[in-house]
Amino acid sequence: MTENLPSFVHHKKWFPGAQAFAVGVTSIVFVLIIGFGYVAFFVLRRRKTQEEVEDWELEYWPHRIGFHEIDAATTGFSEENVVAVGGTRKVYKGVLHGVEVAVKRIPQEREEGMRQFLAEVSSLGRMKHRNLVGLRGWCKKEKGNLILVYDFMRNGSLDKWIFECEEGMMLTWEERIQVLKNVATGILYLHEGWEVKVLHRDIQANNVLLHKDMNARLGDFGLARMHDHQGQVVSTTRVIGTLGYIAPEVIQRGTASTLSDVFGFGILVLEVICGRRPIEEHKPGLIEWLMSLMVQGQLHSAVDERLKAKGGYTIEEGERLLHLGLLCSHTDPSIRPTMRQVVKILEVEIDSIESDEDNMEMSLLGKIRSATTWSRAECALPYSGYPSFDEVKMFSFNSRTSRSGSSTFPGSESEITSINM
Repeated sequence: MTENLPSFVHHKKWFPGAQAFAVGVTSIVFVLIIGFGYVAFFVLRRRKTQEEVEDWELEYWPHRIGFHEIDAATTGFSEENVVAVGGTRKVYKGVLHGVEVAVKRIPQEREEGMRQFLAEVSSLGRMKHRNLVGLRGWCKKEKGNLILVYDFMRNGSLDKWIFECEEGMMLTWEERIQVLKNVATGILYLHEGWEVKVLHRDIQANNVLLHKDMNARLGDFGLARMHDHQGQVVSTTRVIGTLGYIAPEVIQRGTASTLSDVFGFGILVLEVICGRRPIEEHKPGLIEWLMSLMVQGQLHSAVDERLKAKGGYTIEEGERLLHLGLLCSHTDPSIRPTMRQVVKILEVEIDSIESDEDNMEMSLLGKIRSATTWSRAECALPYSGYPSFDEVKMFSFNSRTSRSGSSTFPGSESEITSINM
């Protein structure tokens, strides 16, 4: 029965080279597995190394810039490209996509660094104005540092043109007034022109930058704070700003408002016109000095001596600007004008009022021009509540601050930047 049936006995000689074929197939499969493994590894690694887009950044205009691009733009953050140093922060000049930029590195070691970084991105990052420094982008990828990329301001900060330049290079009267108009317009935009109210909280000459056409732009929004237009006063447990520019109510009561920015602008006006910092060693405070000159009827003598030699202004114009600065920096916030009023006053000629459109502005101008308003100024030396130079030195020594470091008022949580001395 079983005869003539097909045999299923395996004959080794049926498939010559079968063993080599099997080895070859196995090798190919192994190589493919290794290849797919490498591909998967690199894909996962790339995804891991890519920065995840965080929710908060989706609503802001400035875009994230790759660290390798910034590193190349600054030639590896070369010291030769450093254009400014402030405390632990450095600003580098670079060229990104053919455009000159300024790159600021903020150490991330302290919470303060991240707070300043987010303040700049969330405020300046969404605003566009010809008198505000433009923020182009940012980067969080570099270990230990946060990076902000701005438009490059070729002529640097205002303080260098007031305090550190040669007489032949200093700003003329007309240029100084134009700078003040630019800054005032920028602050007005922060207070009234955007969707929310922005308090800058650190208005000073060092934070005013000059572009190639000498157009002034307000920068450094690391201390800025936003709130809706209905809110008038912001309470804070932290007194933040630069000594000499901080409004008294911020120090005494921890309350900041748009009028606190007006105070800082007032100090800026006074130092631009006088060519003198608000606090200088072995000298009375700037406001105290001006008040004493006013009592003597010699306020006009406070104008920068270098400007007197060049001329270009009248005694009345000089006194009007000094009066405006003193009014803005008055210790009583209710007496200070708004930035809208300040802008209008800066546009008004000393001997003419273009229209009767606003009695308030006319009244304010009259107050500035009136000698009787300031005859009682010596009684308004409530500036005694403001820190003296000796107190500033004590704060600096106690906190081991540098020229641009942070100092702390004894017995408070204040974080304050000392001015250049």
